[in-house]
Amino acid sequence: MEFRRSQLAAQRAAGVRREQLGRGIAGQIGLARKESPHRAGRMLTMATTLVEEMPHTMAALTRGEVSEWRASIVTTETMTLDEDQRRQVDAHLATKLGSLSDRETYGEVRRLAYASDPAAFVARARHAESERQVTVRPAPDTMSNVSARLPAKQGVAVFAALKAAADAGVAAGDQRTRGQIMADTLVRRVTGQESAPEVPVEVNLVITDHSLFAGDSEPAELIGYGPIPAAMAREWLRGLSDQTRGWLRRIFTFPTSGQLQAVESQRRLFTAAQRRALILRDGATCRTPWCGAPIRHADHVVTHHAGGPTSLDNGQGLCSTCNHAKQAPGWAQTAGPRGAGDWVSVRTPTRHSYLSRPPPLPQAPSRSPARPMSEPPPAPSPALGEQLPTTAADDEPCRPCCLRLTTVEVYRRHPRIVEYHAA
Repeated sequence: MEFRRSQLAAQRAAGVRREQLGRGIAGQIGLARKESPHRAGRMLTMATTLVEEMPHTMAALTRGEVSEWRASIVTTETMTLDEDQRRQVDAHLATKLGSLSDRETYGEVRRLAYASDPAAFVARARHAESERQVTVRPAPDTMSNVSARLPAKQGVAVFAALKAAADAGVAAGDQRTRGQIMADTLVRRVTGQESAPEVPVEVNLVITDHSLFAGDSEPAELIGYGPIPAAMAREWLRGLSDQTRGWLRRIFTFPTSGQLQAVESQRRLFTAAQRRALILRDGATCRTPWCGAPIRHADHVVTHHAGGPTSLDNGQGLCSTCNHAKQAPGWAQTAGPRGAGDWVSVRTPTRHSYLSRPPPLPQAPSRSPARPMSEPPPAPSPALGEQLPTTAADDEPCRPCCLRLTTVEVYRRHPRIVEYHAA
C-alpha cells in the first residue's frame, strides 16, 4: 500500500492528469511478482480494499483463518458497494468467514451484497453482460480451449443447441461420440462450413523450409497457439482440399542470430507488413515479461517523438494495457544492440530493469557459409510479407548471402495450395 501511495504522489508531482493517475502501478507490481499486469491489478485492488475498507477480513487473512482466494471472493463480490456498505458486509462476516468453504463464502457474500444494495447488484449483473467475450488458450497435445463468457441464458441455450445436434446425430447412427459431434457442430456453425475442417479464415503457420519439404523435425509455430510437431503441420497441409487455398510467404532472417530482416518505414505508424512481422516474431503475445496477453498495438521501443524509427529493430508487440502503462512518468525502454528482435530492456519508475526477449523462430540447419554481417547482400531482398508467386527462379540454388530463407509462413485461404520448392 505504501508503494501505491508513493507512486500516486510521484505522478501527482509530475503533473499527471487525474484520470490517468495510477497508470503503470499494476505493471510494476506484475514485473516484480513475475505475473501479468492484469493479475497484478486484481491483487492491487484486493489489497487496497482489504486494508482500507474491510479490516475484519484482512485480520482473518493475516491470522491464516482464510485463504488469499477466499479473501478475493469477498472483495470481488462487494465491488459495486460503497465503502460503508462494504464495511457492513465485512462486519457480518467477521465471526463466520473462517468456517465457510469457498462455495459457501461466495453465496453468503452475494446474499449480503444484495441485501445491502439490490439496485447495485442488478446494475452489476447488467454491466457483466457488456463484458461478454470469447477467448482461446492452448491445451495439451496440440489442442485448444475456446471459452465464451456469455449471459447465463445464452450460454445455456448454446450448450442445449449443441447437445440437441449431438443427440440427433447419435440417433441417426453417427459413429462419433456426443462430444465430438458437439465440437464439430460448433466449428461448422461458427465458420459457416459444411465440413468442420474447411475453415475459411487465415491461420498463420511458421515452419522452416526443411521441416516443410525435407521431413525435418524442427517444430512449427502456430501463431496465437505455440509450437506444434512438424509432422502434424505437414499432415494439416496435405489434408487441404481443392476448396482451400494456401499461400506461402518467404521470410528472411539473419543466419547468425535468427532474427527477422529489418523493415523500416519513414511513417509514424507501422505498415501492415511490419505489423505482421512483429506478430510473427513476438509470437502473437505481449512482449512485456510474464504478461501473456494478445498483441493489440505495434509499439515503438524508443518513442517516435523522441526520434525512434518505425522499424522492426525499434518495434515490439504489446497489449493495450502495457502500451498505456509505459506512457506513465519514469518508464523507459531500450532495444539491444541488434534491435528489439534480440532483447528489450524495460526500466520502471523504481529503477528496476527487466529483459524482454521474443520466442525463438523455427530454424533450419545451415546450408551454406554465411556472408560476414558487415558485407552487404549481392541483391536486394523482397519486402517482408510480400506474396511471392511460384516461378522457375524459385527452383534455382539460393545464392549465399547474409539474408537467407529460413522460414515459410503458410496462410490457409480460398481454393487450393500453391506449391513452392525451397532452394
